[in-house]
Amino acid sequence: MKLQDVILKAIAKKITWIDAAEIAGMSVRNMQRKRQGYEKHGYTGLFDQRRGKRSIHRIPMETVEKVLALYRDKYPDFNVRHFHEKLREIEGIQLSYSWVRQALQGAGLVARRRKRGPHRRRRPRRPLPGMMLHIDGSKHRWFQDDRYYDLIVILDDATSEIYYAQLVEEESTRTVMQGVREVIERKGLFCSLYSDRGSHFFCTPKAGEPVDKQRPTQFGRALKELGVQMIAAYSPQARGRSERNFGTWQGRLPQELRLAGIESIDGANQFLRESYIAEFNKKFTVKPAEKGTAFRKSGRGDLDWIFSLQTERVVGKDNTVAIKDRWWQIDKCRWRHSLAGQTVTIHEHLDQSVSIRFGPHVVGHFDKDGGKAGAMENPRRVSHSSLEIAPGDSHFPTAPAAISPPSSKSKPKKVA
Repeated sequence: MKLQDVILKAIAKKITWIDAAEIAGMSVRNMQRKRQGYEKHGYTGLFDQRRGKRSIHRIPMETVEKVLALYRDKYPDFNVRHFHEKLREIEGIQLSYSWVRQALQGAGLVARRRKRGPHRRRRPRRPLPGMMLHIDGSKHRWFQDDRYYDLIVILDDATSEIYYAQLVEEESTRTVMQGVREVIERKGLFCSLYSDRGSHFFCTPKAGEPVDKQRPTQFGRALKELGVQMIAAYSPQARGRSERNFGTWQGRLPQELRLAGIESIDGANQFLRESYIAEFNKKFTVKPAEKGTAFRKSGRGDLDWIFSLQTERVVGKDNTVAIKDRWWQIDKCRWRHSLAGQTVTIHEHLDQSVSIRFGPHVVGHFDKDGGKAGAMENPRRVSHSSLEIAPGDSHFPTAPAAISPPSSKSKPKKVA
C-alpha cells in the first residue's frame, strides 16, 4: 500500500519520480517499471509477474530422482566433483555442478562445506617443470576396509603433474628411494625436492627445531651425490599444494579401485601405472608459467650404488663383516692377501641384494637370501630378512660410489 501511495503522489505531481524512487528504496528505472505495471494492471501490477509460473530452467522430477538414486546406490562414497564428472561421462546426464551440489546437500546426502579458515597467501608455482618436486606419503584405507597402506606420490610444483604414485606397506627409506630413482630414470635429474621432516628425509636432533643438514640420512646422502637440493617443510600449510593433492587422491582413488574390482596392492599399483596416473594428470595438470624444462638427462651409470643403504664396517680377522645377526665372508683378493682391519662399505640395493666395497673395488656380492658366493650367516640365529641398520649407523660420511671393479689387465693398486 505504501508503494501504491507513492506512485499515486508521483502521478498527481505532488512529488517527482526521482523522489518517489528514493522513498521506495529503488532505482529510477525500476520505479518506471512499477509505474507502467500499475497503469496497465492496476494494483496487481505492482507484484512480480513471475509468481506462480514454472521456471524454464526447472529440472524434471524424473531426472532429480534418477540423480539422487545414482548417488545413493552406485556412487555413495564419491565427492560431489567426482560424482558430477561420472554423471557427464558415464551416465550421460548434463547438469551443472552447482545444481548437483545443491541437490545432494538439500537431500541430506552430502554435508555442507565448512566455513573457510583464515586467509593464507599461496606460494607461487615454480615457472619450469623440474625446478622443484614434492614427495610425500599418505596413510589411508585405500581399499575401503580395515587395511591401511601408504600412497607415495611425487609431483611437479610447476604443473602438478604426477610422476610417480605407488601403494606400499609403509613409507620408508627404501620405498622413497625407489620412487625418486624411477623419476630420474624416466624424466632426468631435477633441481630440488620438497618434503616433510620424516626421519628418512632429515635428521632432527630435537622435536620442533630445525633439521641438521650436516648429518644427512641415507636418502639425503643419495640426493647430495646427485646434486639435488632437499628442502624441508616445517608445517602442513607449507606443503599445501601436496596436501590438497592428497585430498583429491583420497576422494577418488578408493572409489575407482572399487569400481574396477581391485582389492590387492599389486593390482592397485598396476592400475595406477597403466591407466589411472595418466587419467589423473589429464584432469589436474596445469600449464607451466614458462616454456622449457629444468630436467636434465642423467649420465650416471651408478644409480644402483647411489640408491642403496650404506653402512661402514671394519673387517674382522677372519675376513668377515657383520650387521646384527648377518655375516658375510670376504674371499681372498688377488691384489691383497687380507682385508682384516680395513673399513669397507656394505651396500643393500633396492632389490635387497648386498654388495661389499673397499674403495673402488667390489669385494663381495650376494643375493637377497645371502647367496652361495661366500655368504655366511650367524649359526646362532639364521635370518633371511633384509639388512637392518642400527640407529647409530644411519648418518655417516661415505666414500664416492664405485663404478665397476678393475679389469684383469689393469695393474693392481697398492692399498695402504
